[in-house]
Amino acid sequence: MKLLAGLERELRDLDARSLRRRRRIAETPCAPRTTVDGRDLLAFCSNDYLGLAAHPLVVEALREGALRYGVGSGASALVSGHARVHEELEERLAAFMAPHIESPRALSFCSGYMANLAVLSTLGGRDAAIFSETLNHASLIDGARLSRSAVQVYPHRDVEALEAMLAASGAETKIVVTDSVFSMDGDIAPLPRLLALCERHEAWLVVDDAHGFGVLGEHGRGALEHFALRSPCLVYMGTLSKAAGAAGAFVAAHATVIEWLLQRARTYIFTTGAPPALSQALLASLDIIAGEEGRARREHLQFLVRRLQDSLVLRRWCHARSDTGIQPIIIGANDDAMRASTALHEQGFWIPAIRPPTVPAGTARLRVTLSAAHTADDIARLVDALNALEERQADAREAEYA
Repeated sequence: MKLLAGLERELRDLDARSLRRRRRIAETPCAPRTTVDGRDLLAFCSNDYLGLAAHPLVVEALREGALRYGVGSGASALVSGHARVHEELEERLAAFMAPHIESPRALSFCSGYMANLAVLSTLGGRDAAIFSETLNHASLIDGARLSRSAVQVYPHRDVEALEAMLAASGAETKIVVTDSVFSMDGDIAPLPRLLALCERHEAWLVVDDAHGFGVLGEHGRGALEHFALRSPCLVYMGTLSKAAGAAGAFVAAHATVIEWLLQRARTYIFTTGAPPALSQALLASLDIIAGEEGRARREHLQFLVRRLQDSLVLRRWCHARSDTGIQPIIIGANDDAMRASTALHEQGFWIPAIRPPTVPAGTARLRVTLSAAHTADDIARLVDALNALEERQADAREAEYA
């Protein structure tokens, strides 16, 4: 069949460029020590930054929620799928973000992808212009495309270029959209300068804080707390599948914005509500994030980040140092990154290679992610393995060109 033959040809091309992706099967809860495809591994690849995915209190809350509410919600939120515990979660999230959002209200979504599609397609439109950071997550890029807005892409962290674009725009509605913590590099957007621009040009600032919520800020309120920001221009998206350890996402903004999303966001209106038990688990996660245990976990995560940074000694690979749990090791070629990932796997580490189109060509990398559930000994093992592996590969390259 010609159609299948075409797909098979494309798959062979992915193989030739070391770009085919394969899933591994995890057989134990999300944690640093896990069993994958029948093998025990030390994982440095999840976004469970605070180690809450298998926290006993969160697990117990999920169980209690299932006993109280059952499993499924049964319908979309605007039909019959919005339970009391969904409402409680949104109220808690709005209160949690209140120091940074004027007249705050929150709306929950089944995923961050759905939340970003909702925000941009609902606030945008044919009379709007969206100014998108070049390294934004795919969900933001797709949301901008679906919005039917005019889209301009500004260079990474380039506030001056963005300012020129905003000044030249005659759009009725202007929307600046950015990741807070960039997921493949771990660096942080210059949000104070971006917000100042948006307030000057009467533009929305949409912040995807997927990798900052729960991690950044004294109380875990994310990038807005990290920079002490507050403005009616802010539209904040936080995911609940990373530091919160469960699933889903929320948008926090001025109550008028949230009401407009509730009335018009297709990814909210036309999908079945999330399981109520999940909201019960997330309430427990929020208790931990906002309390002393959350603070201790954030401090331990920062300790591990510093330990890794102080101990890595690389000759050819590049460690893109970050203040977050994302610590990329940029290798370059796809096949070299794959070989490094395979060699680490043979030594008992789970660190996938990240390749284009997720990252630019020539910057394939090991995306090392740290969790508060890791120990100092875990970091020491990882550093020893990375230093030794990079030295062997560097020596091999030097011998090849000698």
